[in-house]
Amino acid sequence: MLAPPRTVVRREGGLYALERALQRRGFTHVAGADEAGRGACAGPLVAGAAILPEGKRGEIEELADSKLLTPAARERVYEQVVKRALAWSVVIVPPAEVDARGLHVCNLAAMRRALASLSTRPDYVLTDGFPVDGLGAPGLAVWKGDRVAACVAAASVLAKVTRDRLMVELDGHYPHYGFAVHKGYITDEHSAALTAHGPCVEHRFSYVNVAAASGRGNRPPRARRPASGVTPGSSAGSAEPLMLWPELEGTVGVASGEQPRPPVPVGEDEAMEGEKR
Repeated sequence: MLAPPRTVVRREGGLYALERALQRRGFTHVAGADEAGRGACAGPLVAGAAILPEGKRGEIEELADSKLLTPAARERVYEQVVKRALAWSVVIVPPAEVDARGLHVCNLAAMRRALASLSTRPDYVLTDGFPVDGLGAPGLAVWKGDRVAACVAAASVLAKVTRDRLMVELDGHYPHYGFAVHKGYITDEHSAALTAHGPCVEHRFSYVNVAAASGRGNRPPRARRPASGVTPGSSAGSAEPLMLWPELEGTVGVASGEQPRPPVPVGEDEAMEGEKR
């Protein structure tokens, strides 16, 4: 039996080459998904998904991996993605849910839900780094996908801008930590604030540095978060959680038994066969 034809995608083909190759194979609506906030020890985990239109309308000036753009450029690209995308969505996972369910499980679940929320059903799905099961469409996990595929880069911008805006808003409620500057990532300034003030309810108590600052490092990861949203060192009831996303609390679906698998690098010999995962 003859093997199916291979579609070879070369990195020098540019940010749109992968999607164009898939579209030539009949996958008209190619969706990308990415997240922001995996490495942060405070604030939500945010996943984005996007389907860009075919042709020139889907080619967005300045579009790139969100981490490579300046804040001003990200905002410009964000507005263009929202304006031009055939469909886009964002899912926000509160830090308490990350503590309760685990970062990797929440990451996969958030990307799955962001993709499932798209108003246009994808024919093919590209995810950054990790494969995501249960999508009802063929897909591929792409190493550094936000630098390889335009739809993944668009999703990364949606997630990053949304999360940064939330962290700026949180900074107004918790000014001691500098959230507007470091966005919840571990910096010298953030570490010093944790030492001086202890963590607030927007921190992730499953993270070692937060657990140590809270004095709960000897407890199991999912038992470190204080009951009823009380911040360590405060009197009971004096630090209620700030719910910027109450409608999203507890709504991220989680598949049991999910384990990380190696991402697939896209290189000169990578074939896109439309294999279901």
